[in-house]
Amino acid sequence: MRFYTRQHKFYGGIDLPARTLYVCIVNQDGEVLMHRHIKAAPEAFLKAVTPYRDDLVVAVECMFTWYWLAALCAQEGIPFVLGHALYMTAIHGGKAQHDTIDSQKIAALLRGGMRPQAYVYPAQRRATRDLWRRRTHLLRQRAALLAHVQNTNSQDNLPDLGKKIAYKANRAGVAQRFAEPAVHKSIEVDLALITYDDQLLGDLELSLLHAAKHHAANTLSLLQTMPGIGKILSLVRLDEIHAIARFPSVQDFVSYCRLVTCAKESAGKRLGRQAKNLVTPIASGPFPRPQSCSCATIARVL
Repeated sequence: MRFYTRQHKFYGGIDLPARTLYVCIVNQDGEVLMHRHIKAAPEAFLKAVTPYRDDLVVAVECMFTWYWLAALCAQEGIPFVLGHALYMTAIHGGKAQHDTIDSQKIAALLRGGMRPQAYVYPAQRRATRDLWRRRTHLLRQRAALLAHVQNTNSQDNLPDLGKKIAYKANRAGVAQRFAEPAVHKSIEVDLALITYDDQLLGDLELSLLHAAKHHAANTLSLLQTMPGIGKILSLVRLDEIHAIARFPSVQDFVSYCRLVTCAKESAGKRLGRQAKNLVTPIASGPFPRPQSCSCATIARVL
């Protein structure tokens, strides 16, 4: 876990819903100088923080609305800290929780050097990374449709399909197995959606491949030389890692991949370990469980 520890004259905590934002600014002594609810717009934000621009740092929680504010701060030369949403226990563990309290807690954590940081992914690559996450959504939708076909077949106690309907050539005649017209129609809809998802995924992956070759062709080639890493896995890792240099050591990279067990110790006694989280959703962690290569090997290669 990394913390933001630089000292400033003013610290701004921002709770950022979709249409409005709550801004709390404190000074070095912890005195609240401004606590305001404003419209989520660049002009309103800049007007509110103008008296404190001399030496201001702002922090916001890593939710879906932070992109525009990060870009605005970069443009205006205001230091920006992205807080790690999963580590914000000082907020989530409070007795009372609402936007006004949250913004003040963010400012207090930032001032005290206890603000857990998340990586501010570069603006020019965010759209590509988000497209990968849309691909994950489509894959899960496709998997749910395939599972529904299999479950419906078992529900009617019909013979096993005997073939993998994930492949288009094996889907012919599947809907005709079901005598009930409503069930027949339901399976037809499932198969049609699966076929359409296949087309969307193929087009999406081609677009992502072109983008990766444009951004980092050499790094992509290096990743694909490693055993166990194919076209898709190399592209996913490329866009989630972004720059391997942002990790000070191999150990930091392996920890980022959620492959480090967390030891619990008190008074010199080990109290156990937290289980390793080997499969982390792409929104909060980098990649699925590695296959025949290790994350440490990737770090050394890159």
